[in-house]
Amino acid sequence: MAMMERPQVRDITGGKCWEHTFDQFFLKVYVPDNKIDGQTNNYGFRAPLLLVFEEEKQSMDSAVDFARETGLANIAANVDSSVLFVYPTAEGGWAGADESFYASVIAEIKMIQVYKDGIVENFDFFTQTFKGYFVRGAIFRADIYSYGASADYVAKYLLRSLQGEYLWGPGEITPAMCSMERLSVVPDVQRRDIPILSVGNSEEINKAFGGCEHLLVKAKADYEADFDAFVKHFKMWCGKVELEPDFKALNMTEDAGCVTVNTSPDNRIIKDVKTHKVGYFAYYNNGLFDNGPVPLVLGFHGGGDSSMYLTFVAGWWEICHRYNFLFVSVENHQNVTATEAVEVIEGLKKRYPIDEHRIYATGFSMGSGKTWDCYQEYPDIFAGIMPASALFPVYKTFWGGPPTERLNKTVPVPVFYSGGEESHLPELPFHSDSALERVQYVAEVNQLKKKFDGVSFEQKDSWEQPIWGIPGDKVEKIYDPSRGSTLTVHYYESEDGVIRTAFASVSGQIHECRHHSCENAWKFISRFTR
Repeated sequence: MAMMERPQVRDITGGKCWEHTFDQFFLKVYVPDNKIDGQTNNYGFRAPLLLVFEEEKQSMDSAVDFARETGLANIAANVDSSVLFVYPTAEGGWAGADESFYASVIAEIKMIQVYKDGIVENFDFFTQTFKGYFVRGAIFRADIYSYGASADYVAKYLLRSLQGEYLWGPGEITPAMCSMERLSVVPDVQRRDIPILSVGNSEEINKAFGGCEHLLVKAKADYEADFDAFVKHFKMWCGKVELEPDFKALNMTEDAGCVTVNTSPDNRIIKDVKTHKVGYFAYYNNGLFDNGPVPLVLGFHGGGDSSMYLTFVAGWWEICHRYNFLFVSVENHQNVTATEAVEVIEGLKKRYPIDEHRIYATGFSMGSGKTWDCYQEYPDIFAGIMPASALFPVYKTFWGGPPTERLNKTVPVPVFYSGGEESHLPELPFHSDSALERVQYVAEVNQLKKKFDGVSFEQKDSWEQPIWGIPGDKVEKIYDPSRGSTLTVHYYESEDGVIRTAFASVSGQIHECRHHSCENAWKFISRFTR
């Protein structure tokens, strides 16, 4: 059950700490000091969830000393994260804990953008209700460190597929890595893909780990070295182990930065300051800038996500690596208007040699909304846009207010839009009349030969094309073997004979942003210059 009152945070030398007793476990949290401004550049998606399963319940001072002495504090500080210590409330401690213990721990952890002291406040934007305070962390990066009795618990219960509260509701919560030190039982390994760090264990026990796909056997733990060489490479994304990109090995750079922008009059979130900072992470191949100005893709993440979510889940880091352009993912763009986004671009031009004729924008969900804002407010700046998974209404913002006076009605902008056919949100015209309105608006501005004016949502059962209302002048089906789905793209010709508008749907897709769709969007949009 969530904490309905914010825990008392104590300042200590070198950081902060707090504790709380839940139904099934005692929790202690140590937040080491660091120099990162996490509200400007959020490392939460990449930060490990460092879970120490205490062998015996210890004091807060002992826990802090342990984090510092082992180097776990340094690992956490490098990404503005925390070290969590847990111990069962069950009688007998670990001997009385079962599989539900781990699920209860994970249920109290959420990855929310705004945080302080390792604590997030869960406020439902749509229902406008407070859901409680939670521990900040990425549950798909749960790295468990266990010892003796707690290691025996891990060996008995956690080396298998586990179900619980995932990011968006019920789902798989299998750990990303399990470190077990001084085991006294032979582990019950039911999943061989779970990364295992075996420390100080017998030959018999290590033999039981034989066949594990990701295994590091050590006589003694070296926490920071083991993290860099092994632990940090894994995440358990939707029940599947995924390897993190090694940018150094790929000859790429991940660059954190920020731009101070003037607060525009239409900013509904930030109102009382003249300027504010906008953070970003940039990704590019080393040597990209050696031959002059380069294309820029500006990315906007989904609501409740961070910039790294768009970068890594949608795979934009890999697309910019493959096709050699600069990708910049904007942080907390809900606090950034289209006017301020343009100012961010001007700031980026001072840091990177950007080709002014090849500036593009993309976004997922609420980030799609920001991308549409760029289309309708500053069409002369963008060579093309690639919004995904949200067709927001045209004549009001997603805050419910009217659009600015800059509503574009005459300047065509190349568009590749994609949405999920199985989504419960209005991503495609056959989902809602507001989604149809957006398509009709694009058809008007991009001056399509085929007119959408007469398409009525009430008559969708008799549409010529069941998803878009009107079929494209050209239709392409692109199979995605990684998901077993098909990206169906309708291309529409404008009155000048140029095909600059692509509307795509993805079979079997709910509210997601997939690498396959993003890569095909880039292949189309990158043909255009401003």
